[in-house]
Amino acid sequence: MAEDKPRLTRLTSILTQLQSMHIITAKDIAEKHKVSIRTVYRDIRTLEQSGIPIITEEGKGYSIMEGYKLPPIMFTEEEASALITAEYLILKNKDQSLVDQYQNAITKIKSVLRLTQKSKLDFLSQRIQVRNNKYNHKTSNYLMQLQSCIANFQVVQIEYVSMDNKQTQRQIEPFALYTANDNWILIAFCRMRKDYRAFRLDRIRNLMRLDTQFEPHNITLQEYLEKCGSKKHNTPDIPLTPGDSTFVSNQNKTKNENSNNRTF
Repeated sequence: MAEDKPRLTRLTSILTQLQSMHIITAKDIAEKHKVSIRTVYRDIRTLEQSGIPIITEEGKGYSIMEGYKLPPIMFTEEEASALITAEYLILKNKDQSLVDQYQNAITKIKSVLRLTQKSKLDFLSQRIQVRNNKYNHKTSNYLMQLQSCIANFQVVQIEYVSMDNKQTQRQIEPFALYTANDNWILIAFCRMRKDYRAFRLDRIRNLMRLDTQFEPHNITLQEYLEKCGSKKHNTPDIPLTPGDSTFVSNQNKTKNENSNNRTF
């Protein structure tokens, strides 16, 4: 039985992975649990034999049949504590939409915790303090909408105020998001400029989702970052502070940081 317990734990974890992702490969499962690919095949077969409707897509990986739901898996004490700690970090985030949606999610998560876990987390919450963003300022409210637009290839119209206070209205194709110096930055293809641009969310004055979709961008985020890092001039970065740009320097610290910024 001593050998069965680790496998039971692994099977439960694999099931959680399958429920949390659209598709997952045997290699990904093997690497996470430090087992062989052959062991993964046996584990998947065991789950199938227990009645779990796992779909195998040749050359892609595994997924669970759409619509199939399992009762929530209970969290360990450490996992629950991590969620509470993350809540305090997110509460200090400057985007209000992220704070609101995380609080909605964490409330649902707390509802499945055991009574003893809830008591411990109530106690723990009194012993955690995050001092970033001391006054809890909120400077944007668009992060969640933009994440949805990225995932659904949806065109967005924005009113944007540049760093030199020039206001423009433009249609953009959201591509990716990153955060630096407490600001969220959107990378998007600007239809007005016909090129990729970076937009600080706190400088977006109005945002409207259009009933128009765009073709997925024929470039990955990593390729985009490498392309930016290879440029010594005209980098598509908006400086986050009055000093030098941080975007390229964060991606490639060995390159010259004294480059000029493109006008937006």
